[in-house]
Amino acid sequence: MNYAAWFSLKRNKPAQLGMLVIGLLVIMALAGPAVSGYSYAEQDLESTNLGPDRDHWFGTDSLGRDLFTRVCYGARISLAVGVFVCIISGFIGIIYGGCAGYAGGRIDDAMMRFVDIFSSVPFILYVILLMVVIEPGMITVFVVLGITGWMNMARIVRAQVLSLKEREFVLAARSIGAGAGRVLFRHIIPNIVGPVMVTMIFVIPEAIFAEAFLSFLGLGVSIPQASLGTLVSEGIGTMGLYPWQLFFPAFFISLSIMAFYFWGNGLRDALDPRVQSGMILDVR
Repeated sequence: MNYAAWFSLKRNKPAQLGMLVIGLLVIMALAGPAVSGYSYAEQDLESTNLGPDRDHWFGTDSLGRDLFTRVCYGARISLAVGVFVCIISGFIGIIYGGCAGYAGGRIDDAMMRFVDIFSSVPFILYVILLMVVIEPGMITVFVVLGITGWMNMARIVRAQVLSLKEREFVLAARSIGAGAGRVLFRHIIPNIVGPVMVTMIFVIPEAIFAEAFLSFLGLGVSIPQASLGTLVSEGIGTMGLYPWQLFFPAFFISLSIMAFYFWGNGLRDALDPRVQSGMILDVR
């Protein structure tokens, strides 16, 4: 990231707030259970449905389990899913979209029609089909989100490659005998890092929400493990009597999604050449 992009990102207060919140969420997810002193599966039937207090910061659930610890574990799972899907979608999408855009012609048409057909299938149908083969759990979540999260990335990479593959630096590389793979991955892909980074960041909140949705339906982590989606599902049943059991997991789902969107929007603006030129003029 050059100076103009960094200066633009630094001036973007929502993006700065988003990065701060993400950092705090990561710290809470990693260190929260150790600070609380409770286990996510530890039951205390004498302390059921307690409200937030000095011992249980977020209260307890119907089995006396510390809700703060379970929210921390749920945040850990959500962030892990988001990062995993981000990496997988980036890896597959860059290779697939790059190859399609660089090949062009009938190969490009065939590859992108496959993406169109694949993306037209409802997300929940992939879940149902995989449940026939794989039992509900984290493996199902990773597989479903991994095989469906790369298609938008492939479209974006393909569009960028199509716009760059006839540029002068690419023609110069071809003229000195560079092969297709070298031209694509050494000359074109490094020049589309900005759009790829922004797209990968936006994949994370989408994956977090999708994981929460699957866990809410009972297709995510298995008991006694905690996910933010399963905590929301449990909290809905007691919302009228013990609202904190729903409020805290729902709040952290919303907070994490908003933080990544703020960061992604700020990074997108910072890497926009038009914004960068405007920031340079402001500095002068």
